[in-house]
Amino acid sequence: MLSILQSGFFSTVQDLGRVGYRDKGVPVSGAMDLYSAQFANALLGNAKDAALIEMTMLGGKFQFLEPTVIAVSGAFMNPTLNRDAVLQNKLIKIQPDDVLYFGGAEKGFRTYLAVKNGFKTETILGSRSMYPSVTTQSIINRGDCLQYEPFNVTESAFSKVKYDDTHLESGVLDVFKGLDFDMLSENQKQQLFSKVFSVSKNNSRMAYQLEPVLDNNLEPILSSPVLPGTVQLTPGGTLIILMRDCQTTGGYPRVLQLTESAINILAQNFSANTINFRLKE
Repeated sequence: MLSILQSGFFSTVQDLGRVGYRDKGVPVSGAMDLYSAQFANALLGNAKDAALIEMTMLGGKFQFLEPTVIAVSGAFMNPTLNRDAVLQNKLIKIQPDDVLYFGGAEKGFRTYLAVKNGFKTETILGSRSMYPSVTTQSIINRGDCLQYEPFNVTESAFSKVKYDDTHLESGVLDVFKGLDFDMLSENQKQQLFSKVFSVSKNNSRMAYQLEPVLDNNLEPILSSPVLPGTVQLTPGGTLIILMRDCQTTGGYPRVLQLTESAINILAQNFSANTINFRLKE
């Protein structure tokens, strides 16, 4: 069992998300930076969909009540185990009563804590990902306890696997043309790929808004399917990039679609960070 001594700013349990329920209006959810989440699980030999903790901007403080092995990946939040610094992206042996602490993010924005065989929280619609109105809790709170299977380690050393951290500080987002891209004028298309945008303070697991706005006189469209990574253009000219907790339909033109790797990159960006779009043919 894991005791939550401090929850951090916005910490949740996530896995690969809920697949197959979008026709019922249920968002996919899942880890914002799937690369880092899957990397941590892979180090442990976990199933791809094993549940882990996602921490945003400021990490938490956790006490392990049973032995296990963990891995930390994603943004660098100065992790310490019993006040001693520990390395990320490698296996870490845990003994009963060990305390793991994280500070604020110094490189990137989201950090992942994985435990051997995953956290055993409630499963709803095939996923343990927390989401308001779907799961009992939408975030982890101080005083919570998360179940995991005890695991006794016999090896004294662990191998390391190379983690590519370039996406933690990248602002280049590879995109495809969206379904409504051809509604744009030539000037709007040129602006999309020549302007440097910044992440506004309005960013969350649902969507990121960008600044500045574009000149826009396009009419809204009929409500149509959208996905994580869909870039919408509002009547006011604001670009909205939908993220893992996004709705399933929307009424703004879908001008671009981020690649999976671009979603991971954006998930590690935060307010005032600059980004630009790069078109993939």
